[in-house]
Amino acid sequence: MTLVLDGAAMARELLNELRGRVAQLAQRGIRPGLATVVVGDNPASKVYVRNKMRSCGDVGVHAEVRQLPGDASQADVLQTVEALNARTDIHGMIVQLPLPRAIDAQRVLQAIAVKKDVDGFNWANLGALVDGHPSLAPCTPLGVMRMLDRARLPVEGRHAVIIGRSSIVGKPLALMLIARGATVTVCNSKTRDLAAFTRSADILVAAAGRAKLVTADMVQDGAVVIDVGINRLPDGKLAGDVDYEAVKSKASAITPVPGGVGPMTVAMLVANTVSAAERLNPS
Repeated sequence: MTLVLDGAAMARELLNELRGRVAQLAQRGIRPGLATVVVGDNPASKVYVRNKMRSCGDVGVHAEVRQLPGDASQADVLQTVEALNARTDIHGMIVQLPLPRAIDAQRVLQAIAVKKDVDGFNWANLGALVDGHPSLAPCTPLGVMRMLDRARLPVEGRHAVIIGRSSIVGKPLALMLIARGATVTVCNSKTRDLAAFTRSADILVAAAGRAKLVTADMVQDGAVVIDVGINRLPDGKLAGDVDYEAVKSKASAITPVPGGVGPMTVAMLVANTVSAAERLNPS
C-alpha cells in the first residue's frame, strides 16, 4: 500500500512544536518577527504571502509585509531591506519572488543580513550548506528532508535522483541528501534519456516546473516520489511535476499536489524565523 505523505498534517505538527520554542522566547521578552518585502501586485505572490502570515500567526510569530509598488526602483527595494536589517524586532526577512525585471534579484537577496536570511538564499548560507555546516537553509529542500524523516523513510545508502538544478531546490537538496549519506544524481532539461536515470532512483524528487513530467514508466517499483512542482493546468486545476494517479500505484511513498511539499515549505520558513530569533538572542 502506498504511503501518501500528508505535508499539511506534518506542517501542523511542526508548527505545534514551534509554539513551545516561541513561548520560551516570550518568557525572555522576545517575540520572533518575520518581514516580507513584496514588490508589485502578483496574484500568486499574494496567496503565498497570506499563507506565510497565517502560519506565523498560528504560532505567535510577528509577521509584517512591506508592500512596494511595481514601479519601485532597485534603490527603493534595497533601502527597505537595509531598514529591516537594522530592526532588532525583525529576526527573519524574505523578499517575495519574482521581482520585476528591472530589479536585480540577486543583488537584493544578497543584501539581506545573513543571520536574517530565513529563505537561505544568501551565498554565505548556501556556502555553509556546501561545507556541511548549515545555519539557515532553503525552506523547500529543508521541508523535503523533514518529510522523509517524519515518515521514517531512510536516506543513507539510497540513490536519490533530483530533476531540477535550481539554487532554491535542486542544488541545496542535493547537498542535504549527500550529507545524509545518499548517492545523488541531479538531472536537468539537457539530460539525455531522463527516464534511464529516474528508473534507478530509490528517492525521486521532481522539481522541474513541468506538469506531469514524471510518468509511471519512469519510476521503479517501490520508489519514494517527492513532487515539488506546482503547475496550473488550462482548466485551472493544479498539478505537480508527477502524474500522481499513474505513479501512485508504483511508489512506496508519494507526496500529493497540493497538500504535499508546499505546506512544509511554509512551516520551515516559520521554523527558520524562530531559529534566527534564538540565534540573535542567545540565552
